[in-house]
Amino acid sequence: MREALKEAQKAFDLGEVPVGAILVVQNKIISRSHNAVEMLQDATAHAEMRCLQDAAEITGNWRLLGATFYCTLEPCAMCAGAMLLSRIDTLVWGAPDLRHGADGSLYSLLNGQHPIHNISVRRGVLAEECAQLMKDFFIARRASGKII
Repeated sequence: MREALKEAQKAFDLGEVPVGAILVVQNKIISRSHNAVEMLQDATAHAEMRCLQDAAEITGNWRLLGATFYCTLEPCAMCAGAMLLSRIDTLVWGAPDLRHGADGSLYSLLNGQHPIHNISVRRGVLAEECAQLMKDFFIARRASGKII
């Protein structure tokens, strides 16, 4: 999760909502990413989506079996769906997302039995640090008059 936080800090420094993600297979980081929604003007350029896409390209396989995915924020419905479809084994997330979270905060896409694939989920890992980075970002954005 510390590596995902480094990615989130990169997003923060670029003026992006500070979310970071990494994907690990056999104790090796395969891909890493951070939000790039503002830079790319693409609502789908979430850290999680970009990380999954990069991992599929790097491994040559969209099925990311055996992978553990770390992200600093509870995934939204789009990202949680992509994780299910990518067949990751484990998801580890930091802070809950009360506005968009799809692992119980708003929706519950990852709970219960999925007909094709189930993901083991660990919630709240380094939650305070992940949440604080998000709070600091929005405090700074409001102070500058740049609201996202």
